[in-house]
Amino acid sequence: MATCSRPLFVSASAASSASPSRACLGRLHTVAVVSIWEPCPPLRAAACCFAQTKHCCRSTKCLASGPSVSRLTRPIKRLLSRYSSLMIVMHCNISRFYQAISALHQDGRSKHFMSVGFGHMVLGMVLVMSISAASYTTPSSSALTEENLLFLEAWRAVDRAYYDKSFNGQSWFRYRENALRNEPMNTREETYAAIKKMLSTLDDPFTRFLEPEKLKSLRSGTQGALTGVGLSIGYPMAINGSPSGVAVMTATPGGPAEKAGILPGDIILAIDNRSTEDMDIYDAAERLQGPEGSSVDLSIRSGPSTRHVVLTRQTVTLNPVRSRMCEIPGAKDSSKIGYIKLTTFNQNAAESVREAIKTLRDNNVKSFVLDLRNNSGGLFPEGIQIAKIWMDKGVIVYICDSQGVRDIYEADGADTIAASEPLVVLVNKGTASASEILAGALKDNKRAVVYGEPTYGKGKIQSVFGLSDGSGLAVTVARYETPAHTDIDKVGVIPDRPLPASFPTDEDGFCSCLRDSTAPCNLNAVQLFAKS
Repeated sequence: MATCSRPLFVSASAASSASPSRACLGRLHTVAVVSIWEPCPPLRAAACCFAQTKHCCRSTKCLASGPSVSRLTRPIKRLLSRYSSLMIVMHCNISRFYQAISALHQDGRSKHFMSVGFGHMVLGMVLVMSISAASYTTPSSSALTEENLLFLEAWRAVDRAYYDKSFNGQSWFRYRENALRNEPMNTREETYAAIKKMLSTLDDPFTRFLEPEKLKSLRSGTQGALTGVGLSIGYPMAINGSPSGVAVMTATPGGPAEKAGILPGDIILAIDNRSTEDMDIYDAAERLQGPEGSSVDLSIRSGPSTRHVVLTRQTVTLNPVRSRMCEIPGAKDSSKIGYIKLTTFNQNAAESVREAIKTLRDNNVKSFVLDLRNNSGGLFPEGIQIAKIWMDKGVIVYICDSQGVRDIYEADGADTIAASEPLVVLVNKGTASASEILAGALKDNKRAVVYGEPTYGKGKIQSVFGLSDGSGLAVTVARYETPAHTDIDKVGVIPDRPLPASFPTDEDGFCSCLRDSTAPCNLNAVQLFAKS
C-alpha cells in the first residue's frame, strides 16, 4: 500500500489558518528590521528608511550589489522550509513585509532600500528564528530516554503515513514537543498510554495502537491462522432483530467455541465481564483474540437461556470461503445457483474464491451469489484481486488523500474468470472495509445486483507499522471512493434491493429459502438476478 509523505513545511493556507496574534507579528517584524539596519536604532531605522533620509540609509555604493526582492524570497523560503515549527509564525509576516516594500518600489520611493545585502537579510532571519525557536526546541538526543524514542518512533510513523495532513486540525509537530515535555514516559505502560492519547487526538477509531500480542495476532490472522476462540461475529440485527450484543455467525469446526457448544445465532452479551451492548465488532474481535493458552470469559445467550463459558484460546486455521450448489426445481436458466460465502480477506481469499467458482462450474452452475454479510474486511489487495475475478474492465476503486485522487485500481481482464454469469451480492451492516470496496465496485460497474441493507461505512484504508519493541500501529493511510466517486465513509454502500427480514445467513438456509416458495424468506430465483 502506497503512503503519502508529509512535507516538512507548512503550506500558506495552513499558516493563514493558524496565524499568530498581531502583537506577535509586530514584534517579529521589528526584530527583522533591526537586524537588517543594525547601525540605527530600531524605530528610527524603520521610519527614516521608508522616508529615504540620508543620514540613516546606507549608501548606493554599499547597497548596489544586493539582489532583487524576487531573488531574495526564494532563498529565504528555502531556509524557512527547514524549520517547520516557524513557518506558521513567519510565513505570513515575511510575505506582508515584501508586499509592502514591493509597493514602495513600484512608485519609486524604495530604490535604495530594496537593495539590502543578502547577508544582512540572512542575519535578520537567523535572529528571528533563534528567538522563535527557543519555545520549540526538542530535547537533545542525549536527554531522550528509551521510552521517549519509542514515542517518537510512533509519532514519525503517523507523521509520514497519515492521510489527513492537517492531523485533525492541529500542529502535529507542536503536539510532539508538548508530549515529550509533559507526558509521563518512565515505564513501557506509560509510554503506551502516551501513544494512545496521541492517536486519540486524530479522532479516527481505525488509527489505533497495537500491543505486541495484538500485532502478532493481527498478522497471523491475515496469513490464514488466528489465535482466538474460532468465532466469526457480526451484528445481531442480521439474525433475530435483537438490538444489542454481538452475534455469532459461525463457529470454526474443531475450535474452542464449537467444542463448548456455541452455535450460529447465539448472542455474546459480555466478554471478560465487559458488556457488548455498545461494543463495536472490531473491538469485540480484538477482545476475543489473544495469546495462545490464555482464557476468555464469555456470557452467551442461546435462545431464552444465558450461560457463562470460559474458553482457552488456540491457533485456529481460517478458511475464508464456504460454497455449495443450490438446485431450484422448476427454474430453467437459474436451476443451479452457486452460493459462495466469503468470511474474510486473508491472503488465501482470492485463490479460495477462484477455486470455488471452478468447482461450482464443474457442477454446471450458471449463476452465482456472493455473500459478504458480516465480512469485516481484511487485506486490501485481496479485495482488489477478487473484484478482478468478476470484472473484465472498469474502475474498482479510487484511492484518495487530502489532496484528492492519488491512485486508481482497474480491471483489465487478465485475472477474470467469471465476467459474464449473472451475479448477486449480499450485504448487511457487518459488511465493512475491503468487503465494501468489492461490493461498491460490482454495483457501480453494473456487474452485480446488491441485496441487503446499507453496509458499515468504513471508507478508509489502514496500513500496519511495527515498532521496535514489537508493538505497532494501524494507521489510516488513505480514504477511498467507489467507481461512481461515492465516499461511503459512515454511510456505507446502499444496496439495490432489500432482503427479507428473516433471510438466513448460512448456506443451507439460503438454499432452503430459494426452494420453498411459501417461506417468508423466499426470493424468486428467476427475479433474483434481474437488474431492472
